[in-house]
Amino acid sequence: MAEIKVIHGDITKMAVDAIVNAANTSLLGGGGVDGAIHRAAGPELLAACRPLHGCATGEAKITPGFRLPAKFIIHTPGPVWQGGQRDELRLLANSYRNSLNLAAENGCHTVAFPSISTGVYHFPLSLAAPLALKTLQTAAQTTAQSVTTITIVCFDDQTQSAFETALAALSR
Repeated sequence: MAEIKVIHGDITKMAVDAIVNAANTSLLGGGGVDGAIHRAAGPELLAACRPLHGCATGEAKITPGFRLPAKFIIHTPGPVWQGGQRDELRLLANSYRNSLNLAAENGCHTVAFPSISTGVYHFPLSLAAPLALKTLQTAAQTTAQSVTTITIVCFDDQTQSAFETALAALSR
């Protein structure tokens, strides 16, 4: 079973098989985590994303890591929070599940995730953290069994606290 851990850090510095990019649907770069990953990976990432023709919310696509210490970047657009009435929970779970499955399909054993959709997309952390961890735990036990370590890389203390609380509850 995969080890799931929560850390405070910079996902662009993670020396893992794959990092997950909380992308927008164009895959052509944006703000937050997406912009940081594009800047750190270099212009080759934008060139690799163009022929992918975007990505639907909840789906995932993969590129090389280019200048990052990670071998791959898995891009997944999470849902924009609209009050919970537009299938946001299912779409967010799909982002995590499809990203982990794509990592496993590409031989990845170590994967780092950001907190998808909880920044400018305003998904409530109190809902996102437990949903993300439960989805990752289930996928790691079923469809993505080759993944040995999943790291949630939190940009700030509030996000780290929410994920640590959710992980402790999941472990009980």
